[in-house]
Amino acid sequence: MDVSEALVTAANIMLLGMVCVFSFLGLLVIVITIIAKLCPEEIKPVSAAQPNINGAVSPDVVAAISAAVHKYRKSRD
Repeated sequence: MDVSEALVTAANIMLLGMVCVFSFLGLLVIVITIIAKLCPEEIKPVSAAQPNINGAVSPDVVAAISAAVHKYRKSRD
């Protein structure tokens, strides 16, 4: 077997491998598309957050933010 025959054999094997991979990936895309159409994702309704009636911030939230800011400033020193 000379060099030209080896190159032809290598090219044939490479081409066969590329065709196999391309075919497998195409089949995979088709199967996933079919499965996605047969089994759609269940979407849960998102409940809206309860708005604060008077528009003021809760004292607990203010205390938590103040504590976090104080701790952050203290850690920077």
